[in-house]
Amino acid sequence: MKVGAWVTVAASALALLGGAAQAQQQGVSKNEILLGSIQDLSGPLAGFGKQVRLGLMLRVDEINEQGGINGRKLRLIVEDSGYDPKKAVLAAQKLVNQDRIFMMVGHIGTAQNLAAMPVQFEKNIINFMPVTAAREMYEPFHRLKYALATPYYEQIHVFLPKLIKEKSPKAICAIYQDDEFGLEVLRGAETALKEMNLTMHEKTSFKRGATDFSSQVAKMKAANCDFVVLGTIIRETIGTVATARKLGFNPLFVGSQAAYTDLIHKLGGPAMNGVYATMATQHPYLDDASQPVRFWANKYKTKFNEDPTVFSVYGYNIVDMFAQAAGKAGANLTTDSFIKVMDTMKVAPDIFGTPELTFGPQKRLGSMASRLSQIQDGRWKVVSEYVSP
Repeated sequence: MKVGAWVTVAASALALLGGAAQAQQQGVSKNEILLGSIQDLSGPLAGFGKQVRLGLMLRVDEINEQGGINGRKLRLIVEDSGYDPKKAVLAAQKLVNQDRIFMMVGHIGTAQNLAAMPVQFEKNIINFMPVTAAREMYEPFHRLKYALATPYYEQIHVFLPKLIKEKSPKAICAIYQDDEFGLEVLRGAETALKEMNLTMHEKTSFKRGATDFSSQVAKMKAANCDFVVLGTIIRETIGTVATARKLGFNPLFVGSQAAYTDLIHKLGGPAMNGVYATMATQHPYLDDASQPVRFWANKYKTKFNEDPTVFSVYGYNIVDMFAQAAGKAGANLTTDSFIKVMDTMKVAPDIFGTPELTFGPQKRLGSMASRLSQIQDGRWKVVSEYVSP
């Protein structure tokens, strides 16, 4: 009887200890905060994914060198999705259930985020500042969503009328990736045209991962398009514009923030001059006129032996914003305490021209402002002030 009573007491004690362990915040220990990120490291956006990853790593290393956040060091685990939503789900399951991360930061890709978020939300894991400008990153409202970029829809919706009034095109057309990203760009263009009592003269799409755009370009040339909206990313932008130039077809090309990368002019060469893209944060050239940007860019190159890009900046800024909020949350860092801080958060404009970001209990997108840039003489140059819807 005494032995049986002792076993019962021991079992009860273990159960209590187990409950206490379960109550502890996932991904936060006495000495460490565990962050996860999903990038395309092997697919069509591998160039972007690598740059975001290095930007994340740079700020993580800086924070840890400075003692961490309230005595805790950051540890970052990055998984590869290959820009495949199915692989993104598997990566999210590993990070959330096996690695037990505290937060998902800077996940790249629209379809990939949409596929992975249910895995995270089931375990109360915040999707923090995904690298995509889709509206679904903050709509419909969810307490575990925080978004960074003005939606592709609004970027095109705002700037298309301005360019149309300035350039007076006769035939406005669109080429877009046949998924949620490309459709958002198309919807923004069609809404803007409808409000101007205009119609889309021609539109054509391509499948994600496509490499040949000759048929799409031929269709637009045959339709005499002189203004083309691009729902494209890296190689799709380069492929479309380069093919058009070879055919002597030279409409005005306007892309979204997804096309705002130095890879366009680096890989596409002089043929890319004249291309427009919406954007907010500017590309950090090593010889930038701003001394703080030059210093940061050269620090990045010294560490990683390659030039930084605007996607490097996105990664860097995302970890910096996380650190600001986590620091204010104090020693008792939990999902709830982090959200409480974010609900009153204001992030000041940075050296890269990013506008002020504000968040609130019902506001999960930092800013709706965007501006326009154009490739001139082989580099992006800002050609407009910030505009909000």
